[in-house]
Amino acid sequence: MRALAAATVVCAVTAAVPAALRWLRVAQREHYLAGAATRFASRWWSCSASNLVAGLAGAAAAVASLATAPAALGAALVSTLGPLGLGGRGRTARLAWTRRLRTLAAVTAGLTAGAVGAGAGTGGLAGACAAAALSAIGMPLIVDAALGITAPLEARLAARHVAEASRRIAAVRPRVVGITGSYGKTSTKGYVAQLLAGRYTVVASPRSFNNRAGLARTVNEHLVPGTDVLVAEMGAFGPGEIAAVCSWMPPEVAVMTAIGPVHLERFGSIEAIVEAKTEITERAATCVLNVDDERLATLAGRLSAASKHVVCCSASRPGSADVAVVADAGTLLLYIGGQLAGRAPAPDPMPPALSNVACAAGAALALGCTPEELLARLPGLEGAANRLAVERTAGGVTVLDDTYNSNPAGARLALSTLAAVAAGPAGPAGGDGAAAPVVGRRVVVTPGMVELGRMQAGANAELARQARELATDLVVVGRTNRRALLAGATAPPGASAAGTGAAGAEALRVRCVAHREEAVAWVRAELGAGAAVLYENDLPDHFP
Repeated sequence: MRALAAATVVCAVTAAVPAALRWLRVAQREHYLAGAATRFASRWWSCSASNLVAGLAGAAAAVASLATAPAALGAALVSTLGPLGLGGRGRTARLAWTRRLRTLAAVTAGLTAGAVGAGAGTGGLAGACAAAALSAIGMPLIVDAALGITAPLEARLAARHVAEASRRIAAVRPRVVGITGSYGKTSTKGYVAQLLAGRYTVVASPRSFNNRAGLARTVNEHLVPGTDVLVAEMGAFGPGEIAAVCSWMPPEVAVMTAIGPVHLERFGSIEAIVEAKTEITERAATCVLNVDDERLATLAGRLSAASKHVVCCSASRPGSADVAVVADAGTLLLYIGGQLAGRAPAPDPMPPALSNVACAAGAALALGCTPEELLARLPGLEGAANRLAVERTAGGVTVLDDTYNSNPAGARLALSTLAAVAAGPAGPAGGDGAAAPVVGRRVVVTPGMVELGRMQAGANAELARQARELATDLVVVGRTNRRALLAGATAPPGASAAGTGAAGAEALRVRCVAHREEAVAWVRAELGAGAAVLYENDLPDHFP
């Protein structure tokens, strides 16, 4: 029996290794936030019947090991193999052995060893078996405990990089444009940098480097003497984060693009999101706001009442906004102070959200650019990668890449764009002599939207309802939002038995796939010339 117990301890401890790798990767992908591993463990173990049964069996075996040591083998098996679908290495988001992850792994290993040692000290080999089994099956809790333990150390290490960045900003003294919002930040950042580039030397934070660590890295690696303007995208997962960044990177111009339920799961309410984003205005001399967003229009009034210099920007109110950019027959009209400042050819492709262009123009004007300079640069504006980028394949399929979007407003815009680009040229004349439009096949590929809190199920059902009106096919990726998307894709009450799709002849065709690669393979096999596909959002594979 003693040999069996010893072997069981070895098996259970060994099983903790793949379990730890799995949940360490989740922690890394979730920005090392304490609680992330446990939250995702709940999602994974409940995402399918097989995972639910396996998880319950593993937990029961771990508890049973308190009474009979061999039961730990069941917990070890479940911890090694499950949850099914979540790997340690990752398919799309690999585990990266950074200094921070190595530290976290060492603390996780220490906590696990301590638990097994404590079990052995109190109950001998039987106690060690139970502790090892409980540690393996409860590894998400251990990883989250390690995150809590290492958080103060990581904060101190990050403070060194922030201090270095602060000194560099003081030495170079760039004019800082800070950009925040629930969405539209990255696109607007790119537009600001492009509009300013003809007059100034500009450094913009790369990709989505928008938190304290990413912005400190941007400054330390890219800000050099002679830089005139630093354009910094500023994101937040909670209150106080933007204010902390602005304490050492105070913006001269603060831009707010839009407010929506992005990260609502973390913030708790839309009101909390507004207040957190508003932190960017506290030190700014000029506040540039998209007043097409009702919440920001209200905030504009509040800031003006507090004697802030506010620039109201719009894509729909040329007569009342301080700066407006409006589309008109393949051109862009620039309005300043309600007056037409000029007309410029529109970029190709047309920016999907002209309110972002208007905000960029407002920021550029605040930094001294002239209307003539803006009109000269508007035609050459390029959008951000993976944000409603439009391409056409050699086979004639139009691809809309909106994989970095995860908000309801952006999804509505993307669906409207899909409907527009999929409409082909006029076909043969009908009986009345009018040309009948040829409508191409329209496909939406999506895992749905996440981090929307209590709104998530409803927002994803609404996304599928909109797809039902504008698309012919819906490909649901993964399990995270599958139930809500399928509910929204069903025919509405009172519809005909067959239903109607975008082409008016058949119901929306729905297909469920396990991951994006499978969806891409299906699209390539099924779609031909004249069709269009929208890839709306893309979740890394640590999501179910």
